[in-house]
Amino acid sequence: MTRLTINGGRPLSGRVTPSANKNAVLPVLCASLLTREPVILSGVPDVTDARKLLDLFKAIGTVVEADLTSGSVRMRHGGALNPEGARLPAGMRSSLMLIPPLLHRFGRVMVEEETKGCTLGVREIDPHIEVFKGFGAHVEETPEGLVITAPRALAPMRHWLDYASVTTTENFLLCAVKAGGRSRLVNAACEPHVQELCRFLSLMGARIEGAGASTLQVEGQAELGGATYAFAEDHHEIATFLALGAMTGGQVEVRNGAPDQFQLLDRTFAKFGADIVHLGGWSRVRPAGALKVRPPFTAHLTQKVEAAPWPYVPADLLPIFIALGVRAEGSMLFWNKVYEGALGWTAELAKFGAQVVACDPHRVITVGDRPLAPAEVESPYIIRVAIALLMVAASIPGRSVIHNADPIRRAHPHFVENLRGLGADVAWEDPA
Repeated sequence: MTRLTINGGRPLSGRVTPSANKNAVLPVLCASLLTREPVILSGVPDVTDARKLLDLFKAIGTVVEADLTSGSVRMRHGGALNPEGARLPAGMRSSLMLIPPLLHRFGRVMVEEETKGCTLGVREIDPHIEVFKGFGAHVEETPEGLVITAPRALAPMRHWLDYASVTTTENFLLCAVKAGGRSRLVNAACEPHVQELCRFLSLMGARIEGAGASTLQVEGQAELGGATYAFAEDHHEIATFLALGAMTGGQVEVRNGAPDQFQLLDRTFAKFGADIVHLGGWSRVRPAGALKVRPPFTAHLTQKVEAAPWPYVPADLLPIFIALGVRAEGSMLFWNKVYEGALGWTAELAKFGAQVVACDPHRVITVGDRPLAPAEVESPYIIRVAIALLMVAASIPGRSVIHNADPIRRAHPHFVENLRGLGADVAWEDPA
């Protein structure tokens, strides 16, 4: 497995333009199958999961012109497509979002094996199956896997999710936009990348009400048209580079076209003594000296960061705030309300000398501002955890190694190059 080496202790400074959010790009790529008209995308990052989807499109006969160096992709899913090539890519949970458009196209999908992405606790597929069945699909377990069949004209449905699942909400949308009538979803996810999917589908002619809210209503259309769409900057990557500037005491400015989405994240950074400024399409941390946990007004309580579905602090960003907690003077409680057991990686922070106390499968407490030293650490297969370990290493003078850092490339193809542009001494190493 690939590892990252970093010689830390350098303040990082400069400007960064983040890539698009892969969690917006992948559902939009899947949604492009819903039309036979041309789809033109810009800002598509060169990540493994995007390449897997483009390869699948080519396998079924789609005309694909892609230059991922520039982020330009042009597709046309016209003509007679080949269902034999429509095998869900292994090793990427987002391939579940291929099921609705493939049902619309072919009426049948085989799920040959469990699909998974990051190792973020237990991630069930039952909510997806409930949605597919609600739209009229038939699901059968066979020795080869799940076989899902449905009439290509799906029936409308009304559904209330157990919890605000992003991918299940997206699968609902992908079914509903071509179902024969009005569909309604309560307890829908409303993350920025879900909103991007809604914008793209609307450009194709979908009629969606409630994007960005917890209730979605969709009027199904018999046909959808083509679209031209440019992806927004990834709010995860924006927050990550702001945290790196705060961690290392540098001056990092990050391109940010949607600062209105950062009100809660701004207040979360402020809990560590890092004040964020948004000006002229750029965001930065205002210089404020060393990081220090700001105590709450309720003095007998520990300051905390709670992560849950949007509009809470995203669970995907909790690791970068844990990294800030390791560096900030004072104690901070971190609570992951989404994934059980997803904080076990914090034991790796002890190798740097950090003090992190595990409370239960959902909560940890950092006791920051401890003497830290370079270390070799192992990352689980979680994108933001690998980055959090790198953040801590970047703040410590000396050479550290992050083993199994490959997940970073799944979301941020130019992450290391951007770090070097900010003055970091960091490199990928592929052990022989």
